[in-house]
Amino acid sequence: MPFRRVRDPDRLQALIEAILLVEQDLELPEVLRNFVQRAVDLVGARYGALGLLDPGRTGLAEFVSVGMDAEVISVIGRLPEEKGILGLLIEDPRPIRLADVSEHEASVGFPPGHPLMRSFLGMPIVVRGETFGNLYLCDKEGGEEFTEVDEDMVSALALAAGLAIDKARLHGRMRELTLSEERERIARNLHDTVIQRLFAVGLALQSATRLLGRPEAQDRLQSSIDDLDETIRQIRTTIFAISRPRRVSDGGLRSEILDLTDEAAGRLGLDVHVDFDGTIDSSVNVETAEHLLVTLREAISNVVRHARASTVEVDVKVDDDSLVLRVIDDGVGIDPAVAVSGGRGLANLAERAKLLGGSFGVGRGPQGGTELTWRVKLLR
Repeated sequence: MPFRRVRDPDRLQALIEAILLVEQDLELPEVLRNFVQRAVDLVGARYGALGLLDPGRTGLAEFVSVGMDAEVISVIGRLPEEKGILGLLIEDPRPIRLADVSEHEASVGFPPGHPLMRSFLGMPIVVRGETFGNLYLCDKEGGEEFTEVDEDMVSALALAAGLAIDKARLHGRMRELTLSEERERIARNLHDTVIQRLFAVGLALQSATRLLGRPEAQDRLQSSIDDLDETIRQIRTTIFAISRPRRVSDGGLRSEILDLTDEAAGRLGLDVHVDFDGTIDSSVNVETAEHLLVTLREAISNVVRHARASTVEVDVKVDDDSLVLRVIDDGVGIDPAVAVSGGRGLANLAERAKLLGGSFGVGRGPQGGTELTWRVKLLR
């Protein structure tokens, strides 16, 4: 038992209550924060954090901290890097307990704006032999060192945290599966009812044009037929978007972007170049990835329909707190009036960016053609 040395009934009771967090059905961010807070309270630490490893087990994909105010966190900015003591825990997932973290041979110091810390207790989170991440506790109250009992308690809490994280991830995958099945059902209904009816109406209207003698009536009817064709196109695009199997969690977002651009290159005859910058797969959650893919698909569709372009540059960049998509073509350029007012497709892309706390813009590219920029905040 990892808490065999715990003799204080109050601390033991608090540990048991913390372990019971496993039974709660919580979203992953709430799970992480709850366990960090419990760990800080149990051992009397001033600061605490929990870092989840990225899929390659080489760095941190998520990092939740307790004890620092928002101003300090904003000054520090980025996620901790896989260096120093944190990197040592990733490379060799075994408990580390230090009286002064700065005196350890692996210490690389603190970034600008980071509070100084002395005593340290690091504990890997392992489930079924797989390391999920690490718990970090710093600065025990009263300037003391963390004890063996503290280590035992944090060890027990890390086991419980691993189970809770595993459970939260499983629930998330099950929800995605349920959502995917519902999307397929909606897509089938749209295809089998709405599109077929719209197509039938369009055929009837086309037949009716021959019965009209006045040119203005024919023009108005043809305009309605064109609107129906555009509506059918948009519904088909929606069906494709909602029924396409999600593979972001398997092959990664990079792979899905490349699949989309390869399809455009092969089916539409475009020369598409893709450039990635940053931790695309580990930093972008499923919701944001879905919006990105729909935006990219609509952007390429606009190039095909309006730009008369032969080459398209797609840049996807992740920095400390944002995701940026740029799509640049070598076509005829966009009408300034369209760039300002936009159509329904552009308005939809702007709305998607706004929903994620970002911005959207379209205008002439640096070498002519059209440049579309879609920037959103990363949701950790």
